[in-house]
Amino acid sequence: MPILSLHDVRKEYLTDGQRVLALNGVTMEVAAGEFVAIVGRSGCGKSTLLNLAGAMDFPTSGSVTIDGVCTTNLNDTEQTRLRRKKVGFVFQSFQLLHTLTAVENIELPLLLAGEPRAREAAIESLQWVELDGLGDRFPHQLSGGQMQRVAIARALVHAPKIILADEPTGNLDTITGGVVLEFLQRLTHLKGTATVMATHSQEAANLSDTVVRLRDGNIEEVTRR
Repeated sequence: MPILSLHDVRKEYLTDGQRVLALNGVTMEVAAGEFVAIVGRSGCGKSTLLNLAGAMDFPTSGSVTIDGVCTTNLNDTEQTRLRRKKVGFVFQSFQLLHTLTAVENIELPLLLAGEPRAREAAIESLQWVELDGLGDRFPHQLSGGQMQRVAIARALVHAPKIILADEPTGNLDTITGGVVLEFLQRLTHLKGTATVMATHSQEAANLSDTVVRLRDGNIEEVTRR
């Protein structure tokens, strides 16, 4: 069974009184341990696809299934619980809280979930991205690459089934971005996580197992490596 499945997914938005079609009948599956890159021009539907894949939004029609759970009929509480247990997010702008240290940022999702060993898990996650010793630093005391690695550590601290990364190297230089991509690749293959990454970068796409090219809300091409 795939970890993530989208079947004939359409997503429409109402903008200034007009309907805008963001996704037009998208069908795709992502297996455990598979690293998928979603590529295409701005406005092609990449971010919309990630939002649906992470139960941040619902499709207008079609279905999204995350680790066997269909998101269509979930209420807000169930949707939040599914995200908290099954999905980890990595954003272009890091989304770290600047009043918290690195380790506090990482443990926050577990604290919100009432996990008693939140600090221990956060330290282990920080070690996994090779930033042990920097846990007491605040985001402004870290480089861009280090902040993104903290964001990756936060995304994986609750052992999610899926990692969703939206332009994770967009604010990084080529070398630093390459390091971040290697961590995502290693996370996927060693931990068996399904990773879906939206990117404009061909270098980033080259590290993936599967490249899904979107155009105007449609899957134009799928390339498996």
